Amino acid sequence: MRDPRPHVGEPLALDLLNTRWMSADGPQDLLTDVAGLRCWLVANDLDDRCGADEKTRAALVRAREAILQVVTDGSADELNAVLDHGRIRRFLADPGPQDDVEVPRSEWLPGWLAADNLLQLLAESAGRIKQCAHPHCVLWFYDTSKNGTRRWHSMTTCGNRAKAARHYAAKRD
Repeated sequence: MRDPRPHVGEPLALDLLNTRWMSADGPQDLLTDVAGLRCWLVANDLDDRCGADEKTRAALVRAREAILQVVTDGSADELNAVLDHGRIRRFLADPGPQDDVEVPRSEWLPGWLAADNLLQLLAESAGRIKQCAHPHCVLWFYDTSKNGTRRWHSMTTCGNRAKAARHYAAKRD
């Protein structure tokens, strides 16, 4: 299955949020079935670590909702519930310090990894986690611009639409 999403390549937590988007046909959701889950796992190089089944899909949707709660209203209870399904075990090995992710129930691994990624993004710079400023867009991005003022998930789509709308409104007035 080809990845149908209009915006990919964001950090794992935001890429998970971007499994929902708006199209000309209305709202779309990649995670409505196991085929969509498989597509997302492949896109994020997790297909060799995680099974694509209904239990994993349900756990990943729950993680997506938890991440969305954190980025929209700061509510952390659901995210903490997702994070309770795993941990990072640190130890010293011959080559040096190592971190191992331990998630006993495999269906929680992709959602746990996305939740853990959100913690990393929040620690780096929470203010750079942004939703596209276009009023009809629901996509998210991590602002890597130098001054942190990026507004659109993509300048070629949403940014151009906004600029064109302003241009036509100015000409009309």
